[in-house]
Parts: sequence; C-alpha cells; structure tokens
Amino acid sequence: MRQRLDGLAAVLMLVASSAVGSSTITAQSAQASASASSGHQKKSDDGLKWGPAPAIFPRGAQFAVVQGDPGAAGQIFTVRLRFPNGYIIPPHTHPTDEHVTVLKGTFLVGLGENFKREGMITLRDGGFITAPANHAHFAQARGMTEVQVHAIGPFALTYVHPSDDPTKK
Repeated sequence: MRQRLDGLAAVLMLVASSAVGSSTITAQSAQASASASSGHQKKSDDGLKWGPAPAIFPRGAQFAVVQGDPGAAGQIFTVRLRFPNGYIIPPHTHPTDEHVTVLKGTFLVGLGENFKREGMITLRDGGFITAPANHAHFAQARGMTEVQVHAIGPFALTYVHPSDDPTKK
C-alpha cells in the first residue's frame, strides 16, 4: 500500500503544473445544461448556471456544468466548483480519472485515506493535476477558489470514511 501511495504521489507531482458512502451526480442534481448534438460548444463564465453543489459535497460549494452530463456513463463532462476559504473535501475516491485545473485561488491536494495538511500539493491559478481512478485523495481551498474538473461519467464520489459523507448526516 505504501509503495502504491508513493507511486501515486510521484504521478500527481509530475502532472501538477504549479507549485463508505458513494453517490453519482445526475444531470438533474447538477443542473446540467443542454449540450449541442454536434459541433463546437462555447460558454463564457457569465453564461454558466451556478447553484449549490450536489449533496455529496460538504455544504458551501457552488457548482456549474460547463459541458456534458456528469451523470451519463461513458461520456466526457466538464464542471466547475467554487469553494470558500478553508473548504475541505475529505478523503475520497472516484471510479475514473479526475482532471482538475485551478482557475482562481489556491487548491491544496493531499494523498491517502486520512486528511493531513503536511505534504499537500499546492496548486495556484493555472495549476493542473490528475487524480487516478480509485486512489484516495483529499483537498482544501485557500482563499476563494474555483476549479474546473473534467472526467468520464458517471461522476461518483466515494468517501473513505462513511462518516464524512454529507448525504448520511
């Protein structure tokens, strides 16, 4: 297990370009916007529909669908999340790779099954990281932070510790 986490740390550090509950996000809960059936799509920041993040996230985050349907199996989707200062996403996994770009603020990412601030990777504006499928990780926002996540659906988040799952409280 230790070697696997060390290997994961190396992979995450390489892709960083700067410094048991489970839930699937559905199109309805994500307030998915309609996507074009063919051709290019373009959305500006002011064209996004922001709302509270789905219940699987701790309270306080905002969520917007940029492209696709996070609840659709086998399809690419892109979402944005806004976090207030100090916001924490407890240790969790995803069934597919998760690609995260920091648009604004500072996003700290840690590896493993228990939240600890030591050793977290600091990503600032423009920072990018990939969290491999089924590898436990956690995050914290420093200052108001906005990230963009893209992956292959369906989006699911499984907390390592069921007591961290906000849908169970």
